[in-house]
Amino acid sequence: MQFSIQDPNTGSWLRLHGGEKKFNRLFFSRDQDNKLFTIAWNKGGPQVATIDGDSVTVPGNSLLPLMFNQSFEFENAESIVAWQFNREFYCIIDHDAEVSCVGFLFGRGDRVLIPLDEAANKKMHLLHDMFMEEFNTSDGIQNEMLLVLLKRLIIFITKLAKTEFVPDVKYQDQRLDIFRQFNLLVEANYHKEHTVNFYAQCLNKSPKTLSNIFAIYNQKTPLQMIQDRIVIEAKRLLTYTNKSTKEITHALGFEDSAYFCNFFKRHTTLTPLAFRASREPA
Repeated sequence: MQFSIQDPNTGSWLRLHGGEKKFNRLFFSRDQDNKLFTIAWNKGGPQVATIDGDSVTVPGNSLLPLMFNQSFEFENAESIVAWQFNREFYCIIDHDAEVSCVGFLFGRGDRVLIPLDEAANKKMHLLHDMFMEEFNTSDGIQNEMLLVLLKRLIIFITKLAKTEFVPDVKYQDQRLDIFRQFNLLVEANYHKEHTVNFYAQCLNKSPKTLSNIFAIYNQKTPLQMIQDRIVIEAKRLLTYTNKSTKEITHALGFEDSAYFCNFFKRHTTLTPLAFRASREPA
């Protein structure tokens, strides 16, 4: 089952998937030109998803937001309901004051798995039914109604994520906004800027202040977040492209291939070539 609404004049696109045997995304090949954000809802039991080449256990009855530049497939795709949309349909950055998801649900290195309790599960079923009704109602305001529903969905999921990952309400304030802005800056600049000082200066904060904020929201330090994002991209390029180690070195802002290889091995225990060989089919 797939419902879709698309405007060829603006390039806007919204899809609703469900019960499909081969629901997946291949960013570096088939889907590179379709920059669709994804919200995946695993309605069934626990299953394994392959995200950017890594195996991830997705609990039953949970949500998984995914960036447009991620590749993924699910062990049991028929249990997945997924919403996909592009910037032209709904720009989460332009509407961040409304949804507050940028750099938290989307635009951070870590994957965010959000469990659903009974009440949240009922709300998800209700929202899904409302989407289905609107997709089946072709009238002059269909696009507008679907846009409103998508916004409600994102706001709801963001609230769930904040409750799960930032349970203390007193920390759901401007410090969270700094945390989100840091993640966005890293996403935009990790391929050329590798130091905490650069991002601290962009935010008009000291490196120590950033470290204190990260201690509230994340087990990782700002430097670990920067380095993890670089490693994620290196893994993607090694898994899904034929770029040489030298090309990847320069693409990720390193001047020396030997230094990059040592950096990658320190974080993965494998050299880039050994990692690429490990991802090849037996």
